Amino acid sequence: MLAEIGHFAVIVAFMVAIIQSVVPMIGAAKGYSGWMDAAAPAAIVQFLAILLAFTMLMIAFVTSDFSVKLVASNSHSLKPMLYKVSGVWGNHEGSMLLWILILAFYGALVSLFGRRLPLVLKARVLSVQAMIGVAFLAFLLFTSNPFERLPFPPIDGNDLNPLLQDPGLAFHPPFLYLGYVGLSMTFSFAVAALIQGSVDAAWARWVRPWALLAWITLTIGIALGSWWAYYELGWGGWWFWDPVENASFMPWLIAVALLHSAIVVEKRETLKSWTVLLAILGFSFSLIGTFIVRSGVITSVHAFANDPERGVFILVILIIAIGGALTLYAMRANSFRSNVVFSPVSRESGLILNNLLLVVSTIVVFVGTIWPLLAELVMGRKLSVGAPFFELAFTPFMIILALALPVGAILPWKRAQLSRSGKPLFGALILSISLGLLVWSLQTGGRMMAPIGLGLAGWVILGTLTDLIVRTRMLQLGFGAGLIRLCKLPRADWGKAFAHIGLGLTIFGIAAITAWESEDIRIAKLGERFEVSGYIFQFDDIKKINGKNYTADVGNISAFFDGKLVATLKPEKRFYPVQRMPTTEAGINSTLARDLYIALGDAHGDGWTIRTYVKPFAVWIWIGCMVMAMGGVLSMTDRRLRIASTSRLKNLS
Repeated sequence: MLAEIGHFAVIVAFMVAIIQSVVPMIGAAKGYSGWMDAAAPAAIVQFLAILLAFTMLMIAFVTSDFSVKLVASNSHSLKPMLYKVSGVWGNHEGSMLLWILILAFYGALVSLFGRRLPLVLKARVLSVQAMIGVAFLAFLLFTSNPFERLPFPPIDGNDLNPLLQDPGLAFHPPFLYLGYVGLSMTFSFAVAALIQGSVDAAWARWVRPWALLAWITLTIGIALGSWWAYYELGWGGWWFWDPVENASFMPWLIAVALLHSAIVVEKRETLKSWTVLLAILGFSFSLIGTFIVRSGVITSVHAFANDPERGVFILVILIIAIGGALTLYAMRANSFRSNVVFSPVSRESGLILNNLLLVVSTIVVFVGTIWPLLAELVMGRKLSVGAPFFELAFTPFMIILALALPVGAILPWKRAQLSRSGKPLFGALILSISLGLLVWSLQTGGRMMAPIGLGLAGWVILGTLTDLIVRTRMLQLGFGAGLIRLCKLPRADWGKAFAHIGLGLTIFGIAAITAWESEDIRIAKLGERFEVSGYIFQFDDIKKINGKNYTADVGNISAFFDGKLVATLKPEKRFYPVQRMPTTEAGINSTLARDLYIALGDAHGDGWTIRTYVKPFAVWIWIGCMVMAMGGVLSMTDRRLRIASTSRLKNLS
């Protein structure tokens, strides 16, 4: 009965979404305030109906209702409760319902917190958001019903993919979807502005919080996915340029460009058409990612392998949404032209450079991701585009971006003299170069990635700190007075500083682990000792354990440095009998300076395959990501981003 309630709730949401997509849009065109007022309650009703459906599906998983086909295919009675819950979105149909729930959630947020929005703009935004909902609710109802019943329920289920039975994968998809789908809100604002023919500083101020929220959650989601791959898959890496990883990375890059472009619209009322285009492209790449994951065109540990019918349905949605929005953009973009003039050396120009680098980087990732599919489709050839291509083609743009970031951030608006404005950065530049030279002189051989990467990281971080010192006039007023001014800086300025410092920390972690990582692969016997990068590892013991729904061989390996025990690592080789699938649980000991990483392989006679890594400063990759996300949160809490002035809002009416 609960499954039927859930299915009925989805049908109700579908009908409400149709009303929400049509009635307010007509009302906005005709000036019918009552019709426009219907948008907000419809959005809330749609969200509550989908929330009810999602709750019914979760109850089915938690109670192991194997009469529901989805539960029987993706759950098991012995599975831990956390993975029964996360099993709801660990499959195509359930994750699609979560996708739609988040889409409706954003619409409900606009309904509840968009009271200061002009009625016409709000009606159009919620109408466009509902159109997206109609498309994906139709997809769910007609091709991917999560509430389908089995005529003869099995005694027990088929269990969830063991790779997904991990805390990281329990939280990674919701955060990722909050970012993916969150860009639908900026898309809706962009399309509404195109229909209305009006973009100004108030519009940018309304778009930025939604772009920020999407970017924050997407940052956290990508970081969680990277961390999961690092410790769960046993490959020892944190990023593999997998097509599904790229599918989340591309919207992230565009979201960064959108955030910076919206600042220019808000401050200087220029780059309007470009900002609208970025808002469209951000969600467009999210839709492309959805197609890549759910069409069955690629094979990935992350992907949902599905039949072509579903892929065609999503492709139609993608063509209509992206094609329609870009067509509307082509018709209306000229109306957003600005007469604002600025110098080639100015903050505006710096932000334009930032945008161009990010967009070109996105295109590089897109081409590398989609090229094997096109080659097979057009030429009938199977090609592989791996990490070497992406590292060679993508990295130079990120190096230029890191070099330009401190300079662009410190330049004044409208016009500047580079020699004068960049003078405070001279100290940061000297220190950064010195850091790179020091690293180069200390390392014996090794790759140039370390001195270049650490020099860039120092430049970004020291440049950001210099910007704060200049803004507070600490050198002129003294440390005490400067500190008071520093504490009074708007939260958006603190958010910018944290985000840039977080980027620098991530660059530092990537450079260090890429340049200095040590690897050892061997077959070791019990009691055997071996050395890796100055650490002595001793294979002490191995024993079998029985988990709730798996068995495992657990190694016990001691790590010594300078004769002292520094860590005891317990890598696991698990086997899930229901799915007949093995998994690797790496043993990791982390400090701020290094990770000791051991993955246990298969038995070979009286020995075991052991893969050992020493990874310098690995944890700083994820610390940097969290600092970036914290910067976004600080910016979100800035009251100026949530409340636009009444005079500017009137311009949108």
